[in-house]
Amino acid sequence: MGIDGTQKSSDWLRHAIMNFIHSGGRDERASNHTTFVVDQLGRSIVAGEYPAGTMIPLDPDLCEMFGVSRTVVREAKKTLIAKGLIQSKAKVGTHVRAGDDWNMFDEDVLMWHAAQKNPTQFYDELFEIRMIFEPAAAAKAATMANVVDSARLTQLCDDMESARDRAAFAVADYEFHKQILKLSRNRFLHSLGDMVQTALYSLFMTEANDAFPQSKVDVARKHRVIATAIAHGEAALARAAMTEVISDSFNRTRVRCEVR
Repeated sequence: MGIDGTQKSSDWLRHAIMNFIHSGGRDERASNHTTFVVDQLGRSIVAGEYPAGTMIPLDPDLCEMFGVSRTVVREAKKTLIAKGLIQSKAKVGTHVRAGDDWNMFDEDVLMWHAAQKNPTQFYDELFEIRMIFEPAAAAKAATMANVVDSARLTQLCDDMESARDRAAFAVADYEFHKQILKLSRNRFLHSLGDMVQTALYSLFMTEANDAFPQSKVDVARKHRVIATAIAHGEAALARAAMTEVISDSFNRTRVRCEVR
């Protein structure tokens, strides 16, 4: 993604977190009507309001439901088709596809799942895939990183420990994990950063009432172990430390998910 892509992702995460704080957890209506319709329909589909195989409302009904034009509805449907959520056939209509057909690497689809009241299966699957690729990425980074790279990881650990609020902490946490994916020098791993972003945003939402000042020090310390291992070229230690960080994150998220 490069520097511009990383900055864009960090800005998105910061905006999403601040929106969550100031709106009490509810998203504001998007200024773009198409984006709004996509978001509302996407959330409804993921929530099961339109089960797999069922038809979504006809275009005129959607226009009335959202107060938008047919052009907006058609564009929104094209977007949802691209995400794998719906399928449209001439003279048949538009129906919801099975969950297995959805693009789970799509940022919006990830976020719609995270926003559910009890997304236990989603978290299980999300952290399972993170456990597969992030420890491997940390180990690979330990064989590739230089002094400058390692210094950046250490700085992000400092940012986590000194963060004055959860938003700042979450952004530093995300940038740390994204930096490791970048340091692996593997473009496929680097492209998986959106999943990490969504996982950390979800964790932020579920831990909103936790004792932040106490927990941030421990989390930053465990991330620092990863940074040190990478700096010293210790691949096995970097892998093990990342595994511990993800496991801790999963356990905290799962507990919060069960009480939502």
